[in-house]
Amino acid sequence: MALTGNTLILILLAIIVLLVVWLIYMEWRLRKLLRGKNAATLEDSIITLVGQIKELEGGRRDIEAYLRGVEQRLKRSIQGVRTVRFNPFKDLNIGSNQSFSTAFLDEEGNGVVVSSLYSRDRVSVYSKPLNNHASEYDITDEEREAVAKARPGKIL
Repeated sequence: MALTGNTLILILLAIIVLLVVWLIYMEWRLRKLLRGKNAATLEDSIITLVGQIKELEGGRRDIEAYLRGVEQRLKRSIQGVRTVRFNPFKDLNIGSNQSFSTAFLDEEGNGVVVSSLYSRDRVSVYSKPLNNHASEYDITDEEREAVAKARPGKIL
């Protein structure tokens, strides 16, 4: 079967029509892709996106630096507070649990323990600095208990 000139022209015309339809469809998809504020070309869209990504990366670095500072401040803040009430005169069977020791500790065990000793005629208040859950001054059993209970993250 030989192709005549008219048949060949019709086939070529059909191919051209299909190519024109395909070109129109691709142009429509390209316009849809480039739709936006001022995006006349794909290059403009890409340049805009790259700029926005750089801004986001800069913002992320700023937030990470801020959070590192917050974490450092948080480590030095009071995170554990516990009070132990006691009677310093229990061996004498007098008084009640009016005396107390309260420990205030940061994440690393630094802080202070404050104690109050109550008696009928006076109240005395003492404080002792703490470094890594210990003090350079002698601490009582009640103060030691308050420090142990105040350890940050300790669940009682």
